[in-house]
Amino acid sequence: MKYLSILGSTGSIGSNTLKVVEMFPERFSVKAMTAKKNIGLIARQIEQFNPELAVVYDEKGAQDLKYRLPTGTSVEIMYGAEGYIAAATQPSVDMVVTAMVGAAGLMPTLAAIDQGIDIALANKETLVMAGDIVMKRADESGAKILPIDSEHSAIFQCISGSRSMDLQKIILTASGGPLIHRPKNDFKKIKPKDALKHPTWQMGEKISIDSATLMNKGLEILEAKHFFGVSQDRIEVLIHPQSIVHSMVAYHDGSVIAQLGVPDMKGAIAYAISWPERLPLGQPLPDFANIGSLTFEQPDLIRFPCLQMAFDVCRTGGTLPVVLNAANEVAVQTFLNRAISFDKIPEIIRDTLDQHVNVSNPNLTNILETDRWARRQAEKKITEMANS
Repeated sequence: MKYLSILGSTGSIGSNTLKVVEMFPERFSVKAMTAKKNIGLIARQIEQFNPELAVVYDEKGAQDLKYRLPTGTSVEIMYGAEGYIAAATQPSVDMVVTAMVGAAGLMPTLAAIDQGIDIALANKETLVMAGDIVMKRADESGAKILPIDSEHSAIFQCISGSRSMDLQKIILTASGGPLIHRPKNDFKKIKPKDALKHPTWQMGEKISIDSATLMNKGLEILEAKHFFGVSQDRIEVLIHPQSIVHSMVAYHDGSVIAQLGVPDMKGAIAYAISWPERLPLGQPLPDFANIGSLTFEQPDLIRFPCLQMAFDVCRTGGTLPVVLNAANEVAVQTFLNRAISFDKIPEIIRDTLDQHVNVSNPNLTNILETDRWARRQAEKKITEMANS
């Protein structure tokens, strides 16, 4: 039996993780779960999975959660940063599934790593912001970090059993999102509902917008650099609209190994939490005959400048990845709130990057201070846009 803590149990990754747990009750048990503000859903999850600890964002949410649960429910309820750390370091837990969205996942993930608890990582921002620190601490504590992102799971599977010295290149595939062939002059008119209509994946709002801007792939470049110890010059991105090839690895002898599957996150989740085993999920195989062809194309870095910014930031390093991530989070949420147009997202990120004085080899304090600064700077830029 493996005992799990799921940070972000009400989101897309968290909900799919619970589906896998439900399929294999003899293999997994949930000891802790966290949410932000979806109190109704986490209340139902608590009743079904009976964790020891549940955590929500604030005191009001915690009181609401207590009210919703049946009398006599034994779960301990906490809230805020202290609660999220407690869920990540619950003594009975063997593995933490980090499925929180954004920078909020960094500190709980580090807390779990410092306790030597294995991580199934879906929160890519953890490595984007502090990849060097995270990987060093994992090495020191002995905590294993296993990828849940479908692309990094694919790479992890493709390099299994191969020598790192033989690796030539990592090829990340991207569906391109719902706007991949829309003209750039249409971007100002894009509404949140348009950008959220992902053609192949079912994801949360933030990652869906990141997919539409190709920033999601940019963040994955930074994540792959730390996960697999390669420079950005050995990472390529290809648009693959069918979302069947989840990523590829090229070797020095000219061989390319790809991992294929239907676009369903349960496969990557199950592989991370059961590694090195593979669980009989009953997933359908891709229907290759009906698919007919698998196509690939180069991304358009002019129409989608977020991807180029990510490559540039990855090359420079320091605190620039923190700024990229923070400014993007602010800009995406502002777009979802309908306060800016879609085409302003990369403009806000670029302006925030341009205002930043980079810190090479940052420590954790530098990273957290930069994250706060970048959010204020992005909000300042948004205010200037509104007043212009």
